[in-house]
Amino acid sequence: MPKRVLQGQIVSDKTDKTVTVLVERRVKHPLYGKIMRRSKKYHAHDEGNEYKEGETVRIEEIAPISKTKTWKVIARVNTHATPEEVQAEA
Repeated sequence: MPKRVLQGQIVSDKTDKTVTVLVERRVKHPLYGKIMRRSKKYHAHDEGNEYKEGETVRIEEIAPISKTKTWKVIARVNTHATPEEVQAEA
C-alpha cells in the first residue's frame, strides 16, 4: 500500500526532533454545497531540527515513532518559486 503524502504549514517547532504541521483541505458541504476549509494538525519527525515555524513542507506517513508521531518531514516546498526557478532546480 502506498504511503500517504500531505502538504502543510509548520505551526510549531518547539519540541525536540518534532514539528507540528497544519494541513488544510477543502471539502464541499453535503447538503448546502458550500466549499469549507477543514484542518488537522499532525506531529512529524524532524531528525535534524532543520525546519522552522512558518515553512511549508511535505510529510509522509511512516511506522509509529511515538504515541502521537506517525509522520516524517520529507521536503520543504518552495511556495514563492517562479516557473524558471523550478525548471533550473530540476
